[in-house]
Amino acid sequence: MKTRKFEKKNYVKELVALMRSTLPEKELAKRIDNYHYNDIAEALTCLTENERKHIYRILGAKHVAEIFTYIDDIEKYFNELTLEKAVKVISLMDSDDAVDLIESLDENKREKILKHLDENLKEDVQKIMSYSEDEIGSRITTNYICIHNHLTIGEATKELLKQAGDNDNISTIYVVDDNEKYFGAIDLKDMILARKDDKLIEIISQSYPYLLEHDLIDECMDKIVEYSEDSIPVLKITGEIVGVITSDDIVELVDDEMGEDYAKLGGLTAEEDLKEPVIESSKKRLPWLIILLFLGMAVSSVVGMFESVVAVLPIVICFQSLVLDMAGNVGTQSLAVTIRVLMDEQLTGKQKLTLLVKEVRVGLLNGSILGIMSLAFLGIYIHVFKHYAWGSAFLISACVGVSLLVAMVISSIVGTAIPMIFHKIKIDPAVASGPLITTVNDLVAVVTYYGLALIFLINIFNLV
Repeated sequence: MKTRKFEKKNYVKELVALMRSTLPEKELAKRIDNYHYNDIAEALTCLTENERKHIYRILGAKHVAEIFTYIDDIEKYFNELTLEKAVKVISLMDSDDAVDLIESLDENKREKILKHLDENLKEDVQKIMSYSEDEIGSRITTNYICIHNHLTIGEATKELLKQAGDNDNISTIYVVDDNEKYFGAIDLKDMILARKDDKLIEIISQSYPYLLEHDLIDECMDKIVEYSEDSIPVLKITGEIVGVITSDDIVELVDDEMGEDYAKLGGLTAEEDLKEPVIESSKKRLPWLIILLFLGMAVSSVVGMFESVVAVLPIVICFQSLVLDMAGNVGTQSLAVTIRVLMDEQLTGKQKLTLLVKEVRVGLLNGSILGIMSLAFLGIYIHVFKHYAWGSAFLISACVGVSLLVAMVISSIVGTAIPMIFHKIKIDPAVASGPLITTVNDLVAVVTYYGLALIFLINIFNLV
C-alpha cells in the first residue's frame, strides 16, 4: 500500500484567496480566525489598501491589534485606520507593543493618539517611553499577574482568574508583600497542583531572578538568557515591580544584540535599516573607514620600505596577497571565536591564557600544513611557469611557506588578544572588528614576508 505524502500548505496564499472571496462577512471572519496571526499579518501585506480596510472592519479592533504586533513596517498599515479605530487598536495591545507602534508614528499622529488613550494605558506607555533605549525598562510590558503573599491558595486562585481576563502572561505569577515590594514568583503549574489547605508561602520561589529598571540591556543579556524563564520581573531600586520582560522580548533582545555585534564586526558603528537614507548609512560606515584609511597608509608605507627587495627580486610581489589574505583570514577566525567566548562566559585570567594558547596552537598547526603545501606547489609553479632553477624556486616557495606559518601564528595572537584587551578596558570587543583585525594583520604579514625575503633570499642566499 502506497503511503500518502503529507501536503505542505501555503497558509498565506490560502488567506489571500480567502480574503478576496465573496463569503458572507461573519463566515469570512470565522474562517480567517482559524489561522495564526503571523500568517494573517503577512497575507494583509499582499492586499490592496481597500481590501485591507474591508478586513480590518470585519475582524474588529481586538484581532487587528493582535495582527499588527506581527507586522514590521506598521506605520503604513496603521495610518489606514481612522483615529477612533486606531486608538481602540492600541488600547487592546500590550503596553510594550503599543509603545513600539506609537514610537514608529510621526510626532503629530503620536500626540493625537496619546491624547485619546485611556489614562491607565497612557501612564504605562509614557512610563516605558521615559526610559532611554539602552535601559531594560524600555522593553518591559505591564501585562502580568501580581498577587499578595498573605493570601490563601483559594484566594490566590480567585485573584489569578480575576486578573487573567486583562493579562494573558499567566505562566508565572508575581508576588508582592504588604508594602508592594517584590517578594517572589509562583509557577502556574504549582498553583494548579496546590491543595486548598496548602500555604501560599510554600509554593513561592523567593529567589526568583529579577532586573532593575535602569540596568543596561548589554550588561544583563547573559543573565536574561541563562535563566530561560518565560518572563523576568523588572523592579524599581526601591523594590516595586514596574513590569516584566517576556520570552518574546528576550528573543527580540538577543536578535538585536546579534545584529549589532554583526554590524560592528563589519566595521559599522550601528545596524543599518533597509530604508535608511544614504547619508545616515554613510555616517555609520565612515568612522571606521577613516581609521582604516590611515592604517592602510601605514601598511603601504611599510611596503615602501621594502622597495629594494621588490627591485632586486620582483617575483616576491606575486605572492604578497597570498600571505596577507591568509593572515587576515586566520585573524578574523580567532576574533570570531574569542568574541563568542567572551560574550557567553565570564573568563578567569587562566582561562583567557588557555584560549590564547589554544588559538596559537591552531594557528601553528594550520600554518604548518599550509606552509608545507605552499613550499611544494609554489616551488613547482615557480620552476615551470617562471623558469627559475629548482633550487631558487624552492627557496622562494620556502620563504612564502615560512612567512605563512609565522604570519598565521602572529595573526592568531592578534585576533585573540585585541578583543580580550578591549573587553578588559570595558569596550565592546565586537568593536575589534574584522576590518581592523585584517588591517593590523596585513601590517604583520607585510613585515614578516618582506623581512624574511630580505634576510634569507637576498642577504643570505644572494638570490637575485
